Amino acid sequence: MGCDRRAFVRSGTAALAVVLLPSCASLVTRRVPLENGRIRLSLRQHPELAEPRGSLRLMPEGWEDPVYLLVLDGGGFAAVSSICTHRGCTVDLGGPGLACPCHGSQYDREGRVMRGPASRALTRYPVAANGDELVIEVGAG
Repeated sequence: MGCDRRAFVRSGTAALAVVLLPSCASLVTRRVPLENGRIRLSLRQHPELAEPRGSLRLMPEGWEDPVYLLVLDGGGFAAVSSICTHRGCTVDLGGPGLACPCHGSQYDREGRVMRGPASRALTRYPVAANGDELVIEVGAG
């Protein structure tokens, strides 16, 4: 049973989509209301936060830069700024943590510098769990 060029391209494209689409989905930025400097999220409405190393990219109302909400390996959550402390570029989620595409700084999932040139950690926002709800204290922005 042979495979013509068209069938090969079709199955190759489908396989590539299966590999790439999950990573594209993680890049979606969710707009969230900001109330008295707090973001409130229901864990039921965000199943990705129940997954190991799950993540959300949140854009609080009125903000210009997103906040990453990350599931930590030891349990719990970290909310960190997306702005690199080196020169203000927007960091990307990938690999074991966050990386700056401008100059190569790398941060762990708690925002600590793993590799420079950045010398300061990302801004971290307190996260409190209250039953099904997470509350992130981000201030006025």
